[in-house]
Amino acid sequence: MLLLDRLEEEADRLAGALAHHPADAVQIETFELAWAAAELRAARAGLTGTAPLAADLAAVFAAEAAESALMRLEAVARSAGVASPPLRATAAWDEALSVSGAATLRRLGAAVIAADGEVDEVPMGEDARLARDAFARLAQDVVAPLAGVIHREDLTVPEAILRPMRDMGAFGLAIPEEYGGVAGDDSAVTMVAVTEVLSEASLAAAGSLITRPEILSRALLAGGTEAQKRAWLPRIARGEPLCAIAITEPDFGSDVAGLQLRATKIAGGWRLDGAKTWCTFAGRAGLLMVVARTGGAGHRGLSLMMVEKPADEGHRFAHDQPGGGRLEGRAIATIGYRGMHSFDLSFAGWFVPDDHVIGAEGGVGRGFYLTMAGMTGGRMQTAARASGVMRAALRAACHYARDRRVFGAPLADYALTQAKVARMAARALACRRLAFAVARGGNSATVSVDAALAKLIACRSAELVTREALQIHGGMGYAEESTVSRLFVDARVLSIFEGAEETLALKVIGRALLDRAR
Repeated sequence: MLLLDRLEEEADRLAGALAHHPADAVQIETFELAWAAAELRAARAGLTGTAPLAADLAAVFAAEAAESALMRLEAVARSAGVASPPLRATAAWDEALSVSGAATLRRLGAAVIAADGEVDEVPMGEDARLARDAFARLAQDVVAPLAGVIHREDLTVPEAILRPMRDMGAFGLAIPEEYGGVAGDDSAVTMVAVTEVLSEASLAAAGSLITRPEILSRALLAGGTEAQKRAWLPRIARGEPLCAIAITEPDFGSDVAGLQLRATKIAGGWRLDGAKTWCTFAGRAGLLMVVARTGGAGHRGLSLMMVEKPADEGHRFAHDQPGGGRLEGRAIATIGYRGMHSFDLSFAGWFVPDDHVIGAEGGVGRGFYLTMAGMTGGRMQTAARASGVMRAALRAACHYARDRRVFGAPLADYALTQAKVARMAARALACRRLAFAVARGGNSATVSVDAALAKLIACRSAELVTREALQIHGGMGYAEESTVSRLFVDARVLSIFEGAEETLALKVIGRALLDRAR
């Protein structure tokens, strides 16, 4: 912990050295600084437990995170032209690195394999635990048997999954009881716990289903009129209609302030003209949360609209309104994350009533702020989704390593396999604990940055963990029929949506670090 303190102090010092430069002039340095902050935050979160195996794994991750963070900070110091303190020559550094030797990694890896990857239990309240356990059974009994065929045949999430999700209140986890939901005092922890177990079974067919209603619900709760909350939140909580989020445009991804979909004021409402892309679940959804430009340039010219449409099962749709408006959609073929499907959308004169602008007249021009209110919860959930994918990959690697024999012995008996599994488990544990720690933080002043930190490192870690799990499977891991191949391609999307890692590092985390230094 002392070493983490010193590294965080060094990060703050370097942020001060960068703070006087224009942001775009120090993008590379800011990116590395943000990554160092994420690694150190995850390392600190990982060290909070006391169970022996989990504590040893957390120490391994902390040592490797400290090494990585120090390399980043030294590079930033060189670029900024400032001297680095001699942290490598300290007793704290020697002590930190002593916990990740080859013998330790072998011992821990063997223990993780013997435990099927179940190495940690995150503290949570009784309500969250009951919800987690109920959805874990749904994930195992209903989602997991369908996940492979949905992926391989590129199907839309079926009613066999949606129906029990509705019945169990999955779409109302972020909605207070007074508006028809089931959110309690620890709703954020419950959301993270449920998202994680659903994502273990399938990221695309279950784990991502509740992200979109949460984003829209949080935007409504933050800025909707009371009439809108009463009219829409109970329906969203029931999953009738299902929701999708239309933010990204062909020329504007994470740059929300630059969005151009035009909303023109007409009698009784607004006319939408333009395009959106990467709108996940837009076909099956009956309600789109659309960010549209109702005014001038910049973030103050955006508004948030609820756009109703018929639900569609297929990969293409086209709908006409009586007044001449038209909305078309086409699913984008992707290497993974199949089941939800992301769509290109084209709006041509599509009419949206005045009372469908979130906040009504008072919400015009507030779309950017309301979108960001929803995105914090979405990023927290995405960290949980990454955690679920990592847990599934780790479990698959453990099973295969025990069953597969090479050169006359189980793969699990080899030192390199044990070291790989130990490092996978250590990383997954730290990221998981950070996601839950952020959820427990509630609505604190730093929760937006904390959620970005958790998402940043968890999503990249999911890529690393699923990569190693696939590698342990060898050729079978590359076969589309294997579960681990689906986990691998699904994990790749996590660092892109809900804020690409570059945007999070530069515009959210890095900006916060530099602003604090100023």
